[in-house]
Amino acid sequence: MLTDADISCIRLSIKLGATTTFFTLLIGSPLAWWLSRRDTMFRRLIGAVVTMPLVLPPTVMGFYLLVLLGPIGPVGKLFKAAGIPTLPFTFSGLVTASVMCSMPFVVQPLQNAFEALGERPLEAAATLGANTLDAFLTVIVPQAKPAFLTAAVMSFAHAIGEFGVVLMIGGNIPNVTRVLSMQIYVYVENMQYANAHILAGGLMLFAILTMLMMQLLNPKRKNKPGRSRSDT
Repeated sequence: MLTDADISCIRLSIKLGATTTFFTLLIGSPLAWWLSRRDTMFRRLIGAVVTMPLVLPPTVMGFYLLVLLGPIGPVGKLFKAAGIPTLPFTFSGLVTASVMCSMPFVVQPLQNAFEALGERPLEAAATLGANTLDAFLTVIVPQAKPAFLTAAVMSFAHAIGEFGVVLMIGGNIPNVTRVLSMQIYVYVENMQYANAHILAGGLMLFAILTMLMMQLLNPKRKNKPGRSRSDT
């Protein structure tokens, strides 16, 4: 049975996932659009930085975020001077770290979709008098809808399952930063394996459903008409 603490962790995880997804789409969409329309060394550098969380251990990223955002870090000092609370060990800090870690899962599918569309839709919109923003919102976004859905699902799922960055930047504060992954960690530390099984099994089911949704959003291409296997 789920305890009150478990339910609190589930609610906090869903809140973190939804908030992260909102900000990753808000920031990642224009970033992916910019990356898809530039081919410079600076663009490649930005692209490498955005995708870095895919290969960088989460604890390493969490450590440097903690140093950067902490009271003695450069960003933390600016916050302190402005009278703004520092981000580590707060829900806002969790969101900040989660957005940075989930950004590749939004930028990559969107960038691929934008590049696949090419320039023709924009040129067609321009002939009808649409400016760049209008063309993006009314032409590009509808045509890239599957990519946006994929980005949203992946961002949400990644935020729900994140552990390393959560541990480093959020700590383990009940009702503040203790999300599902941390609750499982607490149960395992206390050798409460039955409780850990319930939450871990729920996350495993969630992962399976997420992958199934990804398959439905990106169905395999069918064979071209008029071509059979015997032709190959």
